[in-house]
Amino acid sequence: QSLLKKDSLSISGQLDLCRKTAGGDLAVYKDAGYSGKNTKRPDFERLLRDIKADKVRKLYVYRLDRFSRSVADFGRLWEILQEHNVEFVSVSENFDTSSPMGRAMLHIIMVFAQLERETIADRIRDNLQELAKTGRWLGGNTPLGYESEGTEYCKVDGKKRKTFHLKLIPEEAQLVQMIFSKFLELKSLTKLETYLLNQDYKTRQGKPFSRFAIRELIMNPVYAKADEAMYQHLNSNDVHPFSDREAFDGTYGIMAYNRTEQTKGSTTRKKPMEEWVVSVGEHEGIISGEDWIAVQGLLDENKSKSYRWRAGQTNEALLSGLLHCRCGHCMRPKVTNRTTGDGE
Repeated sequence: QSLLKKDSLSISGQLDLCRKTAGGDLAVYKDAGYSGKNTKRPDFERLLRDIKADKVRKLYVYRLDRFSRSVADFGRLWEILQEHNVEFVSVSENFDTSSPMGRAMLHIIMVFAQLERETIADRIRDNLQELAKTGRWLGGNTPLGYESEGTEYCKVDGKKRKTFHLKLIPEEAQLVQMIFSKFLELKSLTKLETYLLNQDYKTRQGKPFSRFAIRELIMNPVYAKADEAMYQHLNSNDVHPFSDREAFDGTYGIMAYNRTEQTKGSTTRKKPMEEWVVSVGEHEGIISGEDWIAVQGLLDENKSKSYRWRAGQTNEALLSGLLHCRCGHCMRPKVTNRTTGDGE
């Protein structure tokens, strides 16, 4: 099989060489007009589907860059080929993974792919560390209780730029304080969700608070004041802030970068705390470090017995908060893994 793109040698010429090497006719996958840098190619995606369906046993390409021009991408693609026992042959480069030399060449490529991934990761982390020293807000949806405010400045080259920081919205900040306080009192996301529904509290978008929304809110370190309790908590969890200890005086809030990772085809993954890049921000904290830490402790304590979240799962229900019990309280669905004795 062959994945081809037009270049100095015609597509038909490349196909002929692949057929000659294979010693017979082949099924053809080609994406004329697409760059090898891009994995979003129609026939390339069709090829991957066929590989995953175990319809391919040996893959012939005219040249390695017809398949992928990124060694990091090739590393990921090679894992798919291995998983489905597909041999790989680069015709013009005499690169055949069914031979010892071909496999050795592949390992060399994989070493450079790993080096590229690690270099990129180090560069990203270095940039985050530099940003952390400024305590800036990097953009995106602002957390409840804050709005993003820009400050214009002039660079050395005379060009104007803007930096952003979080500005407190007092009314929303009071709601955030209440949610934290109520969770410490009720010690349950389920009970807190019911309370917020019954009291008709809404999110910024005008929707009832779901357990997921509540959990995301109370886990966010942006609300925590940078005080002594937070400094000790961060250090005890192998998070070393890029701010002096003197800055943890309770005046400003915590700014944590690198908390999540978005991968292709999957939901956002929370990174372990030791991978965070943390500094003291330019915004006012809302919750004391002691209370924020206590909330995280309760969440951890309840994790094994509370509602379990799965990728792609939602707790949105059309009638949630609209149906009421005769006592006047809102009704909502609850999911459980427990079964009766009859297995129902």
